[in-house]
Amino acid sequence: MALTKHKLGEFIERIDCRNSDLKYGIDDVRGVSNTKEIQPTKANISNRSFVRFQIVQEREFVFNRRTTRMGEKIGLGYNNIGKTFIVTEDYIVFHVSDESILLPDYLNIFFRRPEFDRYARWDSWGSATEFFNWEEMCDVPIEIPPLPVQQKYVNVYNAMLANQRAYESGLEDLRLTCDVYIERLMCDLPHEAIGQYLELSSEKNTELKYGIDAVRGISIEKRFISTKANMAGVSLKNYYIVLPDKFAYVPVTSRNGEKISLAHNGGDDPYLCSSSYVVFGLKNNGKLLPGYLNIFFSRAEFDRYARFNSWGSARETFDWSEICDVKIPIPDIKIQQYLVNIYTVYQLRREINEQLKAQIKDICPILIKGSIEEAANA
Repeated sequence: MALTKHKLGEFIERIDCRNSDLKYGIDDVRGVSNTKEIQPTKANISNRSFVRFQIVQEREFVFNRRTTRMGEKIGLGYNNIGKTFIVTEDYIVFHVSDESILLPDYLNIFFRRPEFDRYARWDSWGSATEFFNWEEMCDVPIEIPPLPVQQKYVNVYNAMLANQRAYESGLEDLRLTCDVYIERLMCDLPHEAIGQYLELSSEKNTELKYGIDAVRGISIEKRFISTKANMAGVSLKNYYIVLPDKFAYVPVTSRNGEKISLAHNGGDDPYLCSSSYVVFGLKNNGKLLPGYLNIFFSRAEFDRYARFNSWGSARETFDWSEICDVKIPIPDIKIQQYLVNIYTVYQLRREINEQLKAQIKDICPILIKGSIEEAANA
């Protein structure tokens, strides 16, 4: 039978529950990402009062009205993380008013589709800043299958989500093992400046041996990524070659989320990077493994160190001399290799985890379409 189209406002209700008794504090503050995840806030809230922050209970939704500068997506999250949290008063919190008609978990799948992001951007209004307000959210068109059909497709989604979260939990155990071992080394061994083991690499792509497919940028997550720069008409002759087991980093650390963009080429293929980057490798003395050094560069403590030791006025930079002054414990090469092996497994499992997340995201439009077609053909 044909499904009736509704407005989402028929089934949702706005909530304004404030943290007036300060039951929740700084550790409970969360934000929402444009990938529809609840995450620790990135805002500086050290001097904020949490009295006006909004409480988000389980099975409630929260979204950021601003859609500009969000990568053509809307920041929105669903509290299925098993705990109550608080968000800034700038966000909008709501819940499903009648779960006998619409399941919150089904609505969560509906929101996670690329189609909803496109709709939200198209229906956003403003000049310098565009907003998708509560009125626009209520005006979203939606087709709602019968409850048993909704539950069937929610079960599929939740099974995939539970599998991914179980995998992610094991992933963090691996990272913790590595971190604990590093902390022991930090306490038990003397620290050496790494400059004596490093050497700059200035090999450029002057013969155009590598093309545009080899060009990479560097993320603050310490990874080489496909470049976001417009490469049309750009000559690659002046680009640095980053050979396997070499490192590259961006000296500028200001406006970078309090982190430094640095990465290790742990693969088999050479990369190209901008001549504004610094490329370096290890001297072949057999005392320090590139993978072991990469573990230290990947720690949050190194990000804090790099920011503290960055210098400048309009732009702060972490120069080559500062890299050389970094001090770390250097154990026996067998211990280094042991840690590298653990970290390599961690990185591999992290990539698999990202693939699982991508699969969950990609299946959302398929689930919604399938549920509507099943209801229509019943």
